[in-house]
Amino acid sequence: MRLFLPLVLSLLATTTFAADEPSKPNVLFLICDDLNCDLGSYGHPLVKSPNIDRLASRGVRFENAQCQYPLCGPSRASFMTGLYPDQTLIHRNAIYIREHVPNVQTMSQMFRNNGYFATRIGKIYHYNVPKHMGTSGHDDPYSWNYTINPRGRDKDEEDQIFSLVPGSFGGTLSWLAADGTDDEQTDGIAANEASRLLKQYAKEKRSFFLAVGLFRPHTPYVAPKKYFDMYPRDKIVVPSIPDGYRDALPKPARQSITRKKDQIDLPEDLARKAIQAYYASITFADAQLGQILGTLEETGLDKNTVVVFTSDHGYHMGEHGHWQKTTLFENAARVPLIIAGPGTKAAGQVTTTPAEMVDFYPTLAELCGLETPKYLSGVSLAPVLQDPSATPRQAALTQYATGYSIRTSRHRYTEWGENAKDGAELYDHERDSVEMTNLAGSADHTQTVKRLSALLRERVVDAKTPPSGIKQIVFDNRRRVPR
Repeated sequence: MRLFLPLVLSLLATTTFAADEPSKPNVLFLICDDLNCDLGSYGHPLVKSPNIDRLASRGVRFENAQCQYPLCGPSRASFMTGLYPDQTLIHRNAIYIREHVPNVQTMSQMFRNNGYFATRIGKIYHYNVPKHMGTSGHDDPYSWNYTINPRGRDKDEEDQIFSLVPGSFGGTLSWLAADGTDDEQTDGIAANEASRLLKQYAKEKRSFFLAVGLFRPHTPYVAPKKYFDMYPRDKIVVPSIPDGYRDALPKPARQSITRKKDQIDLPEDLARKAIQAYYASITFADAQLGQILGTLEETGLDKNTVVVFTSDHGYHMGEHGHWQKTTLFENAARVPLIIAGPGTKAAGQVTTTPAEMVDFYPTLAELCGLETPKYLSGVSLAPVLQDPSATPRQAALTQYATGYSIRTSRHRYTEWGENAKDGAELYDHERDSVEMTNLAGSADHTQTVKRLSALLRERVVDAKTPPSGIKQIVFDNRRRVPR
């Protein structure tokens, strides 16, 4: 682990362990892994997510929240630092954030520096799943006062898991209807630990930033059998694409949905089984979130705690003929986002304003009355919690490989390569919410393309601007090259 000790030691936070009555709100940050918007509160007709839906009823649900990179490691590094991937220099998994930005102050580190007790349970930064379950993965130790790395029977029973590629789980469609109870699963253990700590913090009257990262519904889709039974396979609809659809896409977009050769054109029965397992894992994760949120209410901490619920990116389950993530379509770029807490005047309402995950950092800072570093790239979403029609930003930016995409309230516009040399895509969500008709080459949409292209390129320039005061380190043939 290359942590550049001379630079990093100066980042150790001054920790306050006072047990005084908290004067500022606490934060409960809840994140699922590889969860799309297949949730009841987002209008899905089958998926059961009663606890997430209940949180939405007392918070603000963001209809148009987008990740910055549809891959775990880059996305998590981005929202934890409040910087874009081109600023963190992290565009792939298995990287520690301080390899590239050694003196960055992370979101939870800001809370540590302001007297909060910052705890991580489970996956917040990148982990290889299931390989690193029970370890610290690629965590940043300077972000936390205390960490818990749960490990359950789902890790121990890998030999029972079905996979399209035997023995391969994390990046391959794989699943298991498990024996046993929720409490024996890794996420069940995480929920129990979170409940224990919430009771402890309530008793001690301690100000806290508690981040709980569930591993589900990331592959392998593992959940107790009872959750699989909730989704009869004959009720599941497998998405389809018209003949020749892939040929109509720009080459990089086509490559993004065909790079996993073993997951193209799955047989109908196999596809239904995969979707059933994914849905089961979502409902299992929802049950664990329900336990945590229930404890928050039982202790009375909900009255002074900001709750954020989200995922690290979206996910395809057969849409566009693709499975899993790493595309610039809505399925992979869009994330669920619910923010609830004291003073939320728009509780129970839905906003369509574009939001980004880099916005979490400045939003939580404003809600808790803390000063942020000047270099943050996000904007605060706090005004939306008072008025869902507020528009802190005009569009949301996502990137993947050589492509950049913006999502406005109506359109998605994507360019591949420098100045769109490898193609462009335009989708009108008022008429085509599933993004199957590319309008970029249509004469009727020339002005829309021109306007969105200018906006996109302006956003890309900003996203590539080095953050002031942050040391950036690139690697050239394994040599550190400071910027």
